[in-house]
Amino acid sequence: METNMARAWHLKSRPDGMPTMDNFEIKDVELPPLEDGMLRVANRWLSVDPYMRGRMNDTKSYVPPFAIDAPLEGGAVGEVVESKAEGFAKGDLVQHMAGWRDEAVIAAKTAMKLPDLGADPQAYLGILGVTGLTAYFGLLDVAAAKEGDVVFVSAAAGAVGSAVVQIAKAKGMTVIGSAGGAAKCEYVRALGADAVVDYRAGPVPKGLVKAVKEVGAEGVDVYFDNVGGDHLDAALALAKNNARFAICGMIAGYNAAEPTSLRFLMRTIAARITLRGFIVFDFQSRYGEFYEAMGPWLKSGAVKAQETVVEGLEKTPEAFLGLFSGKNTGKMLVKLTD
Repeated sequence: METNMARAWHLKSRPDGMPTMDNFEIKDVELPPLEDGMLRVANRWLSVDPYMRGRMNDTKSYVPPFAIDAPLEGGAVGEVVESKAEGFAKGDLVQHMAGWRDEAVIAAKTAMKLPDLGADPQAYLGILGVTGLTAYFGLLDVAAAKEGDVVFVSAAAGAVGSAVVQIAKAKGMTVIGSAGGAAKCEYVRALGADAVVDYRAGPVPKGLVKAVKEVGAEGVDVYFDNVGGDHLDAALALAKNNARFAICGMIAGYNAAEPTSLRFLMRTIAARITLRGFIVFDFQSRYGEFYEAMGPWLKSGAVKAQETVVEGLEKTPEAFLGLFSGKNTGKMLVKLTD
């Protein structure tokens, strides 16, 4: 009997601090036979995201930790090569979570056909996927950002941050973004940001003070946090009364032995600051709202998708590790080659 084999990256050991290639191992895996309600999918694009670092620790969170010596998981776009599920046919492009591998057998209920919005397939892992959804609901719902607000976005050249900048500008807000280095700061300005803080050029709090003056504001109404650490400190120090913080991620602390600082946390009292953490899947029932808004923005050019593409399944861990050293502009993706 012929067996179907796939290649998948496994978590070989749990990282201590910054992960290394020694924590990963690529191995052949045998795919199970296709049963009713199942799909066999050949992956075309893989997503790597900072949240995956947390799943490499053996700690309780909103998603279970990755298991040692088991295939890793993550967002992927693939082509259905065999279907035993109603509503799915060979050749359909689907989004699913069996990433970090070249092929997978998955339950059809865990796959989503790509909506027909005239976009490239990989966009559904970025600006039209979890990345865009996170930016949209985090900014407009969690932080309740509105026209005229001054919005500070950390990691504004990254996947989520760059989407936040563009959505905020499309909604008539003043935007300050942070990025590392002259090239990325220029990119953030090109997205429409009114001022930029270069966190590699000097202390972030001092840079934010300068940026706030540059846009003619007295402080920050909204902070979209992707970094934590000194960025969160700066936002707390410069927050206006009744400022709203959407706490999306804290990449500065993902590999740190000690918690990131909150030197100005007491300002939440006097300034009545609201800090709210969120997970994008909290808004799953409202994804239709996002597509209705983002589709026209993409077509008009008000929002653009920026991607950093690494080619080859073998380079997946390398692409993931690049997230922590700023090697991506926009969404980091892995393109699988035939």
